[in-house]
Amino acid sequence: MKSNVKKVIAAVMALVMCLCLTACSGANYTENNTEYVIGVSGPLTGGAAVYGVAVQNSAQMAVDEINANGGLNGVMFKLIATDDTHDATKVAANYASMFEGGMQASLGCVTTAPGLEYKQLSAEDNVFFLTPSASGDKIPEFDNGYQMCFADGNQGKVAAEYVNTLGLSEIGIFYKSDDAYSNGIFEQFKENLDPSIATVETVFTGDASDFSSQISTLKNCTFIFMPIYYQPASIFMTQAKGIIADNAVYYGCDGFDGLAGQFDDFSVIPQEVSMLSHFDSNATEGMAAEYIAKYTEKFGTDTLNQFGASAYDCVYAIYYAMQNAIEAGETIEVTISASDLCDILVAQFQGGFSFSGVTGENITWDENGYVAKGAVKYTLKEAN
Repeated sequence: MKSNVKKVIAAVMALVMCLCLTACSGANYTENNTEYVIGVSGPLTGGAAVYGVAVQNSAQMAVDEINANGGLNGVMFKLIATDDTHDATKVAANYASMFEGGMQASLGCVTTAPGLEYKQLSAEDNVFFLTPSASGDKIPEFDNGYQMCFADGNQGKVAAEYVNTLGLSEIGIFYKSDDAYSNGIFEQFKENLDPSIATVETVFTGDASDFSSQISTLKNCTFIFMPIYYQPASIFMTQAKGIIADNAVYYGCDGFDGLAGQFDDFSVIPQEVSMLSHFDSNATEGMAAEYIAKYTEKFGTDTLNQFGASAYDCVYAIYYAMQNAIEAGETIEVTISASDLCDILVAQFQGGFSFSGVTGENITWDENGYVAKGAVKYTLKEAN
């Protein structure tokens, strides 16, 4: 009889433990936090690593500075950075690791395709994110998501508005049709381009590395809009030497960041290379210049780009939003849940919160999570 009772008790205990483990899987263990925890997923290795490493370096630099100045009312911050290699299939594991590790706020993902996966997961748990560089229009789809970068639609719109002022009758366009980032910018660019400007369009997909046919299509164009990342852009420019006119202009968006690092000598490309940007890596004054000096002293210039500058601003924006909330009477304990902190931060970002940083002054956000700040044409290199 006693043996049977023991077996029943053991079975009940085992069931209870299983239920507890099931209930706790994916739980946000913020009750163990001794620091405010910010997470980010990005490509720390692989072809897009220049973006992810810049974000990790810059976010950590901001965290270190905040902590050196006493943190938030004496509470320090901690950054958790995970590697997704620009692969959306790795995001779920990264997210779970950070969430279970106590993440309370986030920089989301560095690039768009992984970011589309991240936004779904973070919305389910109501985790606030302010991404530095995942620019897809649908990234901030839910109430918990915001962008420090321009959304693709905004990039396409602003790029088109700039081109409309140039007095051109025809331009070339080279984009990646199976990439959310590239295709999103392209569609908005075409929608906002003056209809009197004719376009010669050519595309590529996947990991293509031979652009001879696309170059042949665009060979008579003296202005080529290229809303793509820097790796294929560098291949195109190299293969186009002697075919595309030397006085042509290559014009891109934030994906061009890191392009100069693809060449031992950027001057081997005779054309002008320019981009839409909110960060001038050659700034000699102001907050941008201060950031550049600090970053290059710590990490050199190989990963100096607007992705990192934007991440630096993201950390400070979250910090100042939390500070504003506390000054307004909110209590933000170090063990606050991600969901509760999200509600506080959303109230700030939707309540007129304004931030000035490396990538702009008086930065605000609209009800859709899109950022509002100035954009400029930044010339990576003049024509030879």
